[in-house]
Amino acid sequence: MLPSQTQFLRNRIQQLHKRIGGRHWFPHVPLAILLGLGGFWLLQTDLGRHWRHIVDQLLSGGQDLHPALLPPILIGLGMLIMALGLLFRSRLAWFMALLLAAAAAVTMYFGRLGHGHLLLAYFILVLVLLAFAWRQFDRSSLTAGTLFALTSLVMVVLYAVFGAFYLGTEFHPKITDLVTALYFAMVTMSTVGYGDITPQTTEAKLFVVSIIVLGVAVFATSLTAVIAPLVTRSLQRIVSHKDIRMQRENHFVVIGNTPLALNTWRELARRGHPVTRLLRQEPETALPQSVDRVIGEPSDSDVLRKAGADKAQAVLAMLDDDSENAFVVLAVRELAGTARTVAAVNDAHHLGRVRLVQPDVVIAPQILGGELAAMLLTGEQVTADFVMERVFQQPGDADAVPGPKPSA
Repeated sequence: MLPSQTQFLRNRIQQLHKRIGGRHWFPHVPLAILLGLGGFWLLQTDLGRHWRHIVDQLLSGGQDLHPALLPPILIGLGMLIMALGLLFRSRLAWFMALLLAAAAAVTMYFGRLGHGHLLLAYFILVLVLLAFAWRQFDRSSLTAGTLFALTSLVMVVLYAVFGAFYLGTEFHPKITDLVTALYFAMVTMSTVGYGDITPQTTEAKLFVVSIIVLGVAVFATSLTAVIAPLVTRSLQRIVSHKDIRMQRENHFVVIGNTPLALNTWRELARRGHPVTRLLRQEPETALPQSVDRVIGEPSDSDVLRKAGADKAQAVLAMLDDDSENAFVVLAVRELAGTARTVAAVNDAHHLGRVRLVQPDVVIAPQILGGELAAMLLTGEQVTADFVMERVFQQPGDADAVPGPKPSA
């Protein structure tokens, strides 16, 4: 009983998720809001109402700013920036958000703030939710990768510069201005190490170790985020030979991503016939590279011409919407080709309207299902001729919606 109840609950959740359009906003939008609120909460807790004065001090290089404020400032600002990246499902933004949430949790654990325990629990929750949703952040576009790679670099440079400046008295010679701090940070993160400025205390040495590790990691991650999409696309283009497409002539064009369209495409391909799929958008499950496909509006004449509908043996309109199937038939006729047109009908009430556009064949398997069920239950005779007549509703047939024949 328990497995069936679990499956029932899972199905209900999936139906609700589909009904509210969850794939367009869940879980990346809630996670982005949680991360942004966490960053704002962290900044508000550490800076309070004096955040403008603290930012002015940070930009002017005032030495009266406590060094302990630097990590929360960088973490909080980083969360606000990476929250935008989560909205685009950026993999790099997800990875940086994970690091920032972990760093915030560590900061709260070792800190002595009044709301430290509450913030610690909040960031642990964000960390767990991000970890569970890792599969949803699978986009690695060049634009998003470049944007958040630059953001990560800027954050690490700021950490290194202001950290070196605040610990300036613990170096030899002392670092007394931001220009020297920037010079030391770049020399250290690039692992050049001229040796003209060296750490003298344990805190300074640990700080240098941290910026070396962070610098190398962030530089490597940023280069990967920018270069990897370019290399991947080039390799895919070479391996899959995307520029070499099927000769779209004397073939079949199957329009739609319904079960009927999928099964028809599979059976035609299994029999060795050339088939082109025409889809409004790329399906969530990636198609094999060997599948010839065209992405676009099915009733657009230019899209149909690109799919070779004017030179095809037949064009099969098998969309969910019967009216769209009728529009596709009209658009194919405007091409003035020799292709036969096949229109699928999903609702018996639309059968007469679809016939008005005069497709060569009207196929109505879903309508047949209810009729066969009624005939079998009432003991009426079902013949092969009857099935073929009802599956393939020829335009010349009777215009009445098919119904059970009286038994002999």
